[in-house]
Amino acid sequence: MEGKTTPVSADTGTDGRADSGGGERVLVTGGSGYLGAHVISDLLRSGHRVRTTVRSHGPASSAAASVRSAIAASGVDPGGRLDIVGADLTADDGWDEAMAGCTHVHHVASPFPSVQPDNADELIVPARDGTLRVLRAARDHGVKRVVMTSSFAAVGYSHKDGDEYDENDWTDPADDNPPYIRSKTIAELAAWDFVAKEGGGLELTVINPAGIFGPALGPRLSASPEHVRAMLEGAMSAVPRAHFGMVDVRDLAELHLRAMTHPAAAGQRFLASGDRTVSFLWIARVLAEHLGERAARVPTREFDDERARKAVGVTERVPILRTEKARSVFGWTPRDPVTTILDTAESLFRLGLVKG
Repeated sequence: MEGKTTPVSADTGTDGRADSGGGERVLVTGGSGYLGAHVISDLLRSGHRVRTTVRSHGPASSAAASVRSAIAASGVDPGGRLDIVGADLTADDGWDEAMAGCTHVHHVASPFPSVQPDNADELIVPARDGTLRVLRAARDHGVKRVVMTSSFAAVGYSHKDGDEYDENDWTDPADDNPPYIRSKTIAELAAWDFVAKEGGGLELTVINPAGIFGPALGPRLSASPEHVRAMLEGAMSAVPRAHFGMVDVRDLAELHLRAMTHPAAAGQRFLASGDRTVSFLWIARVLAEHLGERAARVPTREFDDERARKAVGVTERVPILRTEKARSVFGWTPRDPVTTILDTAESLFRLGLVKG
């Protein structure tokens, strides 16, 4: 039916209706994704009721099953507190119904390509317009705050003097960056502009994570753990010479929850990264040092290729990411990156995602 949410799955009580459970209802967009599953699990663990969206076209039941499987893998029993509905960032249908009754929103969903498209608008348009659809529906339904997952891509990919970055830095959307970097920048800029001009009291908080690593809860991986899998499978004979920040997906989910309700988070952006800048070669060496024969195929050398670096959204410089803001406002302390990488690898083995 036009304008109605596609009902994909809902845990129900004995009377057949969705169990109201306890706690406020929170919407998470992109619940079948790598970060989305962790955010949902943490919300359920903290007593909230959760509604999450999966794409409304295609095998919706398969997407819903993927969400349920990931939540089960996290060790959380949602009972009747998880509702899964269909809504797509590229269409208006479904967002009003998905948003109804929610007090807060985590906008986690965003397109990420396995290959950068020739036409940048293939990424930019859905990222920007999808963000505006979510914000518009949140405003219209009286949502208090939206926590949006942006990226370091919107912070650190334009020239500046020095290599230190914080929340005051912005990537220039006009710069010649890969489409993904431009899409994240343009989508975040559009979000701030919308809230300033049309928000009607809606609060916005933005999280800008560096490369997201950490344990997977299911087969849908983001680009960063995909690199770990490729190293373990021997698919990379060498790695690009590149340095970047790293944040554990569990720490990032925790940061989202803290940003959801903290009074000082409204109208702010927060850079999220661990204690050190790492490189692909550093990751390979950690895997080799700790995993023995299971890491026998990881690469042992770097190559210098600017095009390869651009393809994965990194540069040769060694950036310094200042995360004092998140630490001081929330008391946030990220995990050691060695733990993050090893837990990433162990989850890939446990899920059977490493071939050979």
